[in-house]
Amino acid sequence: MEEEEVAQSVTDLPVQNPPGEEFSAADLTWVKYASSEHHREDVALIPYERMEAFISGESSNPECPTRFHIERSRKREEGSLREYRSDEFLLHRIYWCSFGPENYGEGGTILPSRKFRLNTRNRAARPQSMRGCTCHFAIKRLYARPSLLLIIYHKRRHVNKSGFICHGPLDRDAIGPGARRVPYIGSEIQQQTMSLIYLGIPEENILQTHIEGIQRYCSSDAKVDSIASQYVQKLGMIIKRSTHELDLDDQASIRMWVDRNKKSVFFYQDSTDTDAFILGIQTEWQCQQMMRFGHQSLLASHSSFGVSKLKYPLHTLLVFDSMQHALPVAWIITRSVTKKDTLKWMRALTDRIHSIDSSWRISGFIIDDPASEIDPIRDVFGSPVLFSLWHIRRTWLKNIIKKCSNIEIRREIFIQLGKIVYSIWSEKNPMDALEQLFQDFVDQTAFMKYFKSFWVPKLEMWIDSVRNLPLASQESCGAVEGYHLKLKVKAYDDVQLDALQRVDWLVHKLTTELHSSYWINLFADESGSFPEVKAEYIASTSWQRALQIPDEAVHFDNKEPHSAKVVSQNDASQMWTVWNPGSEFSLCDCSWSLQGNLCKHILKVNMMCGARKDFQPSLSLQSFQRVLLDLWQKPLDDSFSLDLSVAWVMQMQERIQHVAELATSDGIAQVAKKLPIQWTKRTGRRTATKRTSPVVLPHSNSSLQKDLTPKKSTKRKRLSTFSS
Repeated sequence: MEEEEVAQSVTDLPVQNPPGEEFSAADLTWVKYASSEHHREDVALIPYERMEAFISGESSNPECPTRFHIERSRKREEGSLREYRSDEFLLHRIYWCSFGPENYGEGGTILPSRKFRLNTRNRAARPQSMRGCTCHFAIKRLYARPSLLLIIYHKRRHVNKSGFICHGPLDRDAIGPGARRVPYIGSEIQQQTMSLIYLGIPEENILQTHIEGIQRYCSSDAKVDSIASQYVQKLGMIIKRSTHELDLDDQASIRMWVDRNKKSVFFYQDSTDTDAFILGIQTEWQCQQMMRFGHQSLLASHSSFGVSKLKYPLHTLLVFDSMQHALPVAWIITRSVTKKDTLKWMRALTDRIHSIDSSWRISGFIIDDPASEIDPIRDVFGSPVLFSLWHIRRTWLKNIIKKCSNIEIRREIFIQLGKIVYSIWSEKNPMDALEQLFQDFVDQTAFMKYFKSFWVPKLEMWIDSVRNLPLASQESCGAVEGYHLKLKVKAYDDVQLDALQRVDWLVHKLTTELHSSYWINLFADESGSFPEVKAEYIASTSWQRALQIPDEAVHFDNKEPHSAKVVSQNDASQMWTVWNPGSEFSLCDCSWSLQGNLCKHILKVNMMCGARKDFQPSLSLQSFQRVLLDLWQKPLDDSFSLDLSVAWVMQMQERIQHVAELATSDGIAQVAKKLPIQWTKRTGRRTATKRTSPVVLPHSNSSLQKDLTPKKSTKRKRLSTFSS
């Protein structure tokens, strides 16, 4: 039998570009390829821009419909290598069938469906759908030719280690009797159906949406509709009958939950004499959103929820999605805030993210508690730390409304408290403003007793945090407050109030109702489905609602500079009054503000005050200006440190100016014309010249040599300016 020809250089492979919006492995001609890294593997070369078309087509295999998830990912910058092979990568990812690689059947071979039991604690398709499928492939965006993509298929068949088909219509061991005739239900369809059930959508609407989802994989007929109806009813029954108590003992119940949901737990430390209880929860969907929205962006901390009501306080990590809504991407349940324990779960979380994408980084970390340990954040995330005032503002306002009945006195106390914070950035002493508060409102005994006992002992700690850390904006404060309100409704609106002291109850609430709520919100926003859910999600923060108020609805009166009027959008005859406009400590007379919340009227007024010179800048802008001034004023005169500080300030100023120009211009071309001529990096200059075909060295002793490109001239070359 003649031995099959093996290609030894990527340059020998033809570029294939099948027609159609999607294509699969069956539409490509596969070639055996061998190198120092690969050993006789099936490869194909396609345009890089067709990558998503191949992945979508491969997922739509009628015999084994699936989705592919990124198991590992690496990338490097152009010009970072002096010498490289023809198959060296700019981007390298390994895609694995979502039914593998793990097998979550009992013993690793017997599927849980083959025994009469239901796992009611987690009804998502994964991890129950992990069948040990070995199908996976890798993609490489070529370093030498970035416009091309090399596909390396390691295992093309959807089989387990024993060689048996492990999922899809041909799987004889699929869940339930007659499974080969049951339509495929993917993780997205199941999660969507679960989320709608948790939201209380009528069953007939859920069934219609469920059938529309499975029609993507099979045609609809009376039998399919009947099976889908049974599935929706069964899933709804399971959800209604599910309970958080896996064991009467709470600690044993949590151990059982952790053992059953290993893929959703990134860190677990049981309570002992020496160690504190720590449970870190992150579902696969949350992990994906953390990588997607957290990379080169902000990560926020919502800490100490339920200190007085829950058995263990809840700490949430949040990212901001495309609508700038706060999205929970990790929950940490623990009472310990020590540096040692904080380092443990932070490192475990980042290790999980970096195992998928080693280049993942954040740009900043927002905290809302001055008692938070900052060193672990800087050590693990390596990013600047910002401070948010949403918690102190909300707590002060709620207690003023609760303990003071006179509306005018409420307003004056809140404004005076704001002066304490604003005096931090002026030459005034904050303690003088505090003393003035005690003198002016000595007759408000209820509030003063609360403030002196609860806030005065730790007020200095808050002031130090405000003074030493840059402040987060009102938009981010409103987003975090929006998450807090939603979490509060989900956690405390329960008939089993005695369950607050059980950890398994809290875990059940987070991973079912709250998780499903955010999943369906983001799905509705990005897919355009469920317009009512999408509209409610968009308006779920005060900042988004404030953007809907036209500028003409806001009225400033020069005779009353300490207030502004906002015309109601629902009733034009009604107007709301905002006192102390332009300040984070503004107060509105609408019902939402009188509940202690940051309302849309305050945010809209403050947006317009930012462009008016007769109002002071916001605290976040003042803190930003202080950072720049500290860079400018810190070094000694006529010193090297002064030169370095000036360079830093100018660099920041140029970046901010370019971002502002790009946001206000018609296109990037208008900004690019103004950019100065720049020299490229040395490696970039060397590889930017005309490329020649790489030389393949002959191999000897059956070992493959590295495929290296010839070295280029190191003569300096200057980039041309942008053409007009």
